[in-house]
Amino acid sequence: MSLVAEAFVTQLAAAEPWPENAALYQQLKEEQILLSDNASSLAVQAFLQMCNLPIQVVCRANAEYMSPSGKVPFIHVGNQVVSELGPIVQFVKAKGHSLSDGLDEVQKAEMKAYMELVNNMLLTAELYLQWCDDVTVEEITHPRYGSPYPWPLNRILSYQKQWEVRRKMKAIGWAGKTLEQVLEDVDQCCQALSQRLGTQPYFFNKQPTELDALVFGHLFTILTTQLTTDELSEKVKNYSNLTAFCRRIEQQYFEGHDKDSPATVAARPAKRSLLR
Repeated sequence: MSLVAEAFVTQLAAAEPWPENAALYQQLKEEQILLSDNASSLAVQAFLQMCNLPIQVVCRANAEYMSPSGKVPFIHVGNQVVSELGPIVQFVKAKGHSLSDGLDEVQKAEMKAYMELVNNMLLTAELYLQWCDDVTVEEITHPRYGSPYPWPLNRILSYQKQWEVRRKMKAIGWAGKTLEQVLEDVDQCCQALSQRLGTQPYFFNKQPTELDALVFGHLFTILTTQLTTDELSEKVKNYSNLTAFCRRIEQQYFEGHDKDSPATVAARPAKRSLLR
């Protein structure tokens, strides 16, 4: 399909109303999904909840391979399939739903900068922990990632993914980091987020934006996921306004909205909801 034809199809899709049967695809919740993918999926779910757009979460063992970008989550809306938060935000905006239209240009630039910070620090730290920390790799990552598949395919796919992520870590200069250095990066990211949030309910005062959805997805998942140690979650717990922020979003956008609380989706069985 030519670029012009593709743009035309996208424009037609944008003009259609949001369907009731829109679906979000991710890996299996209980036995397969990992910390980073769960955080990304929860961020998209939070964003759509904030836009008041209904979405059904569909779990598939091969969700990663179904995605057009090879990454989860992805949404299936009408005839359109869109993956990852950034493109999903743009797709939803084309349908007339935006959380950041009320921001001025300076605020939008600041929002994007903080979103880059979260992706460059928190998401990368999650990937490092999953695929570069030997204890986590052996106890959690390999068993979960390959769980839907028989031996030896389960091991082949796990090692293939590990090689892919470690190659990325080498490219961005994270391969030589120690776990302590990665945790320090997480702490610095949380400190910056905590300072920006301050005493406000959301990062840009009284209304949430896609930044709030992204931060919630990562912090909530870190706080409620059982890993080999509590070192990662303790970094977040050091900032009381960030944990209160997570509780606020869970209460407002998830409690009572769906039978699946966000705390039920984790890289290992979740510790508990923040509300309990």
